[in-house]
Amino acid sequence: MKDPILGPDAIEWRGVHYKTILSTADTGGAMSVTDSVSPPHEGPPRHVHHDADETFIVLSGDVEFYLEGETFLRGPGETAFVPRGKEHTYRVASDTPSRHLVILTPGGFEGFFAEMAAGKFRIPEDMPAIEESAARFHLTFTGPPLGVH
Repeated sequence: MKDPILGPDAIEWRGVHYKTILSTADTGGAMSVTDSVSPPHEGPPRHVHHDADETFIVLSGDVEFYLEGETFLRGPGETAFVPRGKEHTYRVASDTPSRHLVILTPGGFEGFFAEMAAGKFRIPEDMPAIEESAARFHLTFTGPPLGVH
């Protein structure tokens, strides 16, 4: 089912809807911007982007971020910056979905979201295939999502 906020061009993986609004091709590789809507109390496993900085702009909902052992909360209109090479993750902390923009510099990572959505990969069942794709996008998973030990 496509996201009613992001429209018919959105893709979905693990309940998160993604729509690339500025692609790597549009910027000559400089960056990509993805509009995403994440469900309440969900987030990805801890991970590291080895070749890209990541900026989150929270548009709705509250998001708890984890960065190199520290946690902090961001709400609508606030941002979080994750330098490349730093272990991080996030989890929607509100009872409502969070819409946020994800900016990666340089661009290219939006292809990972597309591969995951196309393959309908599951965590943890499909981790070998997910990790294989992640490696192509210079991503390494390092631990469980927030709230999972």
